[in-house]
Amino acid sequence: MNHPNSYSLLPSITGPADLRNLPEDQLPRLAEEVRAFLLHSVSQSGGHLAAGLGTVELTIALHYVFNTPEDKLVWDVGHQAYPHKILTGRRERLPSIRKKDGLSAFPNRDESPYDCFGVGHSSTSISAALGMAIAASLDKKDTHAVAIIGDGGMTGGMAFEAMNHAGPLDANLLVILNDNEMSISPNVGALNNYLAKILSGNFYSSVRRGGKELLKHRMPGVWELARRAEEHVKGMVAPGTLFEELGFNYIGPIDGHDLDTLITTLRNLRKTPGPQFLHVVTKKGKGYAPAERDPVAYHGVGVFDPSQDHLPKAKPGTPSYTEVFGQWLCDMAERDRRLLGVTPAMREGSGLVEFERRFPDRYFDVGIAEQHAVTLAAGQACEGYKPVVAIYSTFLQRAYDQLIHDVVLQKLPVLFAIDRAGLVGPDGPTHAGSFDLSYLRCLPGMVVMAPADENECRQMLYTGFKHNGPAAVRYPRGKGGGVEVREEMTALPIGKAEVRREGSRIAVLAFGSLVAPAVEAGEKLGATVVNMRFAKPLDEDLILKLADSHELIVTVEENVIAGGAGSGVNELLNARLRRNPVLNLGLPDYFVEQGTREELLAECGLDAAGIFAAIDGFRQKAMPEAQAIPRIAAGKQRA
Repeated sequence: MNHPNSYSLLPSITGPADLRNLPEDQLPRLAEEVRAFLLHSVSQSGGHLAAGLGTVELTIALHYVFNTPEDKLVWDVGHQAYPHKILTGRRERLPSIRKKDGLSAFPNRDESPYDCFGVGHSSTSISAALGMAIAASLDKKDTHAVAIIGDGGMTGGMAFEAMNHAGPLDANLLVILNDNEMSISPNVGALNNYLAKILSGNFYSSVRRGGKELLKHRMPGVWELARRAEEHVKGMVAPGTLFEELGFNYIGPIDGHDLDTLITTLRNLRKTPGPQFLHVVTKKGKGYAPAERDPVAYHGVGVFDPSQDHLPKAKPGTPSYTEVFGQWLCDMAERDRRLLGVTPAMREGSGLVEFERRFPDRYFDVGIAEQHAVTLAAGQACEGYKPVVAIYSTFLQRAYDQLIHDVVLQKLPVLFAIDRAGLVGPDGPTHAGSFDLSYLRCLPGMVVMAPADENECRQMLYTGFKHNGPAAVRYPRGKGGGVEVREEMTALPIGKAEVRREGSRIAVLAFGSLVAPAVEAGEKLGATVVNMRFAKPLDEDLILKLADSHELIVTVEENVIAGGAGSGVNELLNARLRRNPVLNLGLPDYFVEQGTREELLAECGLDAAGIFAAIDGFRQKAMPEAQAIPRIAAGKQRA
């Protein structure tokens, strides 16, 4: 890898126009420099690495052939789009990626005209690109839309819904499958690179179109025979029959690191009207041996030394909530053979690696197919099993219809282990779990829990598993406060809260991750602080008792205020004719951008200092005599 000071071409590339001025024989050198810069930058700042290393040549070829930004490139998810950012005028800002006020981790329409579509969730690129291609056709524009989707993204049903729609249309849509899970053997690679150039060329395409039209109208029997023959010939060298049946002209697979083949093929496809499908095979982590060997570990990295052949080992410490879940899942599986683990392609992220190793027959990774994951679990529950769906809060949004109709309506005992609830930090708003308390709380019969610490998380998972109905435990990203996690599992009484601190006049009802800062703020305010535990059902008796004995009610949650747990408290107080002033604290009514989780909590006023300041300011308006209340009051704190 080149040192940053040895770049000869990259400093002159301020945008794709500069790239297109380079002679083709200099592009391999540019690819080396982009790859070196990407490795150097991400090793210093952290971020997504392996996917971008694998798409360097593909990105160069796309911007070299297509007239971006008039031609549209839609990157699926966006982990693979770091080279795209480097080549579209954001090279100098790349060290700020995923930091507060820095570059977004994903393509973002507000960031650059070359980011034509904001992404973050998988399998959306083909739909978006098709929409753009249709718009161009309606406007009589001679432009192209290109969707670049990974093999993981192709496991999402939405990708095939879009292709099924696109096939019969004449829109200028090119779908590129970036396949980085399979390797090209020498005979397949060389042959298919040659065939791709021929099959994507003008002569073959014009003969193909003209011949089909002639045979279809004058000799339909021969046309059908020719169609089948073409499919069989292509099927001998390429797995493209499915895409051909959907109405796409399939080309590939080709070597995604061969710039000559990429550029020739893309030029041919750019001149070919209608829906086209190019299968490109790349190697995740390309050019950096440690990432090539272990692309999973190098998918998203922190700061590391690229001269070492391994990432720094994590320092031992308190377990993360994800690790607490993973340990509980294995422990519970040993006790109950009915437990099944379901995940939509989040084995590592959701903590199921050890569960898969120990219980392979009870582990189900369905791919990037959240809707299927939820209904699969519903079907398993119908037959007496107890499925646990391990899923990020932001991804469960994609399966909301299935959650309602297939699980909750049928009162099925499916437990949702909802990771990354609340603010997630560097991944930004597309990955934040800002809405789950709102969209879960409104579902009849749903039990919704939010643990205050790691041990309570374990006990809540057990509670939800033992409950004979749908239940969810939502917990934040990262580590808790270091509370000891007891091996013993005890079911909590459903709908019962816990008073953490006894005080007077002000009652703070805190949900989940914000219990600790609420207790800290409550100490200064002399307030009663409650660990609510359940967002549904609420502990109505305790809330009404506190309303009768306290003047001000405050709710605190790491969820949007609109429709959240605090809204449930408001509804109860209003229905029972309590007239206490109520202050709801939670995430604001805007999408919170990236930064560390601590920075974002402070920005939203949800750290201890922010909670104290908000309550102190509000009480002086709602309780004029509050000036006489001591700022620091002694209080009894419960374990």
